[in-house]
Amino acid sequence: MAQALTIGRLTKATGVAAKTIRYYEQIGVLPTPSRTAAGYRQYDQSGVQRLRFIRRARSLGLPLRDIKTVIVSLDGGPRLTLRPRLLALVRRQLSAVQDQSAELGLLQQQLEQVLHRLLTSPPERPREGCRCLEIEGVGDPAHANATESTG
Repeated sequence: MAQALTIGRLTKATGVAAKTIRYYEQIGVLPTPSRTAAGYRQYDQSGVQRLRFIRRARSLGLPLRDIKTVIVSLDGGPRLTLRPRLLALVRRQLSAVQDQSAELGLLQQQLEQVLHRLLTSPPERPREGCRCLEIEGVGDPAHANATESTG
């Protein structure tokens, strides 16, 4: 049998902090390990693999609650359900990232437009108010009314 790892050695092997490991145990994402007579946690190689899986899933932005439902398949459940569950989870996360990417692209365009205006337009007169942060098509009243009536 392979040598059991303490929480400190598991931390070094996986790059996951001891506090996080204990939290994962508390919420049931990581199974409770066996303990020595002195009360030290002992993890086997399956604990290392599980923690690496969780770490990778978290690095992809997958929520812990969803990871937990996928991991049920690793705890004696039918392994045939692991791949479809993981596939659905990754698809959902990819869709969310694509939506965020589109929003960030729009934000980038707006910032570039404002930057261009700030660099090329003459300063405005104080009595007219500052319109330097307005976006073409967004800052005009006609666009605001159209947005409010459709939203």
